Amino acid sequence: MTRLYRGIYILWIVLRFGLDELLLSGFKQPWLIRLTRVLTIGRNLSAPRGQRLRQALEHLGPIFVKLGQVLSTRRDLLPNDIADELAKLQDQVPPFPSEVAVASIERAFVRPVDQIFSRFDRVPVASASIAQVHFASLRNSSGQEREVAVKVLRPGMLKVIDKDLELMRTMAVWLDRLSTDGKRLKPREVVAEFDKYLHDELDLVREASNATQLRRNMEGLNLVLIPEMVWDYCTRDVIVMERMHGIPISHVDALRQAGVDIPKLARDGVTIFFTQVFRDGFFHADMHPGNIQVSLAPATFGQYVSLDFGIVGTLTEFDKEYLAQNFTAFFRRDYKRVAELHIESGWVPAHTRVDELESAIRSVCEPYFDRPLKEISLGMVLMRLFQTSRRFQVEIQPQLVLLQKTLLNIEGLGRQLDPELDLWSTAKPFLEKWMLEQIGPQRLWKQLKDEAPRLAKMLPELPRLVHAFLQRDKDEERRQLMELIQMQQRTNRTLQAILLLALGFFAGLVITALLGVWSLAG
Repeated sequence: MTRLYRGIYILWIVLRFGLDELLLSGFKQPWLIRLTRVLTIGRNLSAPRGQRLRQALEHLGPIFVKLGQVLSTRRDLLPNDIADELAKLQDQVPPFPSEVAVASIERAFVRPVDQIFSRFDRVPVASASIAQVHFASLRNSSGQEREVAVKVLRPGMLKVIDKDLELMRTMAVWLDRLSTDGKRLKPREVVAEFDKYLHDELDLVREASNATQLRRNMEGLNLVLIPEMVWDYCTRDVIVMERMHGIPISHVDALRQAGVDIPKLARDGVTIFFTQVFRDGFFHADMHPGNIQVSLAPATFGQYVSLDFGIVGTLTEFDKEYLAQNFTAFFRRDYKRVAELHIESGWVPAHTRVDELESAIRSVCEPYFDRPLKEISLGMVLMRLFQTSRRFQVEIQPQLVLLQKTLLNIEGLGRQLDPELDLWSTAKPFLEKWMLEQIGPQRLWKQLKDEAPRLAKMLPELPRLVHAFLQRDKDEERRQLMELIQMQQRTNRTLQAILLLALGFFAGLVITALLGVWSLAG
């Protein structure tokens, strides 16, 4: 019943904000135009279409806001007026009252907010679908003040998210049952992955630990700054972190006027993404422009400032190696190897012909090489690959859904910064270097260093372990020999019994025959 009510509410929001009119107005068929006019009778739809779409997504809740955030980066797919409005969902979602935020902070730390912070800005500096942020100052034991940012979870999120996820699960079940693509798309597994990441985002302690891990991974790269967490003030509903200073990356004109090298900034973004994915297997998976700034401080000028770590993606060593080989083969235009990798991984049926899959992939990818990013739509490439995958029954991998989403975000970001960016040539050297490190002497040396503590512990025990192993082999041989002897003895006894039984049976027959002869003779 709850799912029914939620479905009715979604339909009401669609009608209230005229999303049906927004969809149907894109068609040119006369009967659809007439239908649109009929449906809009009696409704006030004077507000701009982008504003109506943004307000509808805000009313529908955090899952739909996340969808709007992803769409806002795809200006190649959306008109500018809609993309501009959806961009407001990145950090301009209507805030909840500051009194509620203060109450959450005091409940988390069991102290009045004025005793926790020497200064606390009651007006939020940013508000998103899951939480909002206030600036404040902390005073340490020596009396020095430190600027911090306080992130407070939006109240009531769990119930809303659970309702939407339940509706998505129902839709996934129906898609799985009724669609011929159901098994290949794995809708239930995809929704389960989405469920996991959204619930992880509701635990701010997990977000703080994600930030700490990313900060540790990115040390020494000198391309991105990540805030330090104040662990004494981190709870499930409230976290306190170092305040970061920068200009939002969407303000390209301001960055250019400040002297930032925009083409280099775009290349650095690609390097950060591929480093997190292939070197670390741990990547920021919510990289829309609202979560990214650029530092103008002299010591870190032109470096990225990364924020909001509620959603991160992880990849196994198998996933990293498979993806790296795929990307490398793509960049080398070795489509046969791409086809072989798909078959080897089990993503397509084993009986698939390599030459046919190779030809299909070539027809999708070849037209896009050697073009600047402004002439490439990764969304279109993925769409054509998706159409090809249907033909070859490629199974969608749920663990890579976040990676696909993040890749689309990166493309949208790169398109805003530098439309001339060649995504392929920027990423190719990095991937080839990474692959060389995986199979070269550096990889061997790293594995030896990683195993050194365990080997050092085992070396003194090695003679005893070898002796025990050899002794165990002798004992095993002796035991097997005894079992063989016992089995032979049992076999001999069985054969003897069978032989005696046969002799007794034969003797009985002979005696019976002799008795018969004697009786006839008498």
